[in-house]
Amino acid sequence: MPTPRFALVFDFGGVLMQTRSHAPRHAWDDRLGVPHGTVERVVHGSQAWRAAQHGTLSEADYWQDVAAQLGLDPAQLPALAADFYSADQLEPSLMALIRQQRQRGQTVALLSNDAPSLRQRLRRLDIDSLFDPLIISGDIGVMKPAPAAYHAVIERVGLPAAQCVFIDDLPANVAGAQAVGMHAVQYVAGLDLAAALAPFMA
Repeated sequence: MPTPRFALVFDFGGVLMQTRSHAPRHAWDDRLGVPHGTVERVVHGSQAWRAAQHGTLSEADYWQDVAAQLGLDPAQLPALAADFYSADQLEPSLMALIRQQRQRGQTVALLSNDAPSLRQRLRRLDIDSLFDPLIISGDIGVMKPAPAAYHAVIERVGLPAAQCVFIDDLPANVAGAQAVGMHAVQYVAGLDLAAALAPFMA
């Protein structure tokens, strides 16, 4: 009996893209005289951010909401955004793994809760071509761990759920994938992901 083909489905933030230091974000907290973590909660924990990830709020309006919550002049937003993401870096070992598997003919997909502009960010990083399909919640109007998010990538991959392996850092998203019949791996710092995925890789 032939070995079944599998698709690897990656999350982006917290897996492929990792925040190496919170110092730049804390510097803005200090500048604004608010407790550490406040800026991060506003930028990535507000209702406006969820709406942007659902594709129901434009990113321009989302950033205006950030400015209003933090009491910033809108002219300060480009500097805030640049500093906020300045310590984010791609995880080299995972990117090498993905490139290796793509060269071997492995199907590699991305399923991310993010605003539609993630597509442009991936293009600037020159990694957008590594993922087929590339599914972003802001484009499809549904976020993990809703079942429809996983079904969107399963349908595009063209394989049964049982032949898809999902990698995410959040337990709720891992559980959501398992609930629809996917294999799933929770990514944590220091995990030997190549070993964890070995049974599914080409």
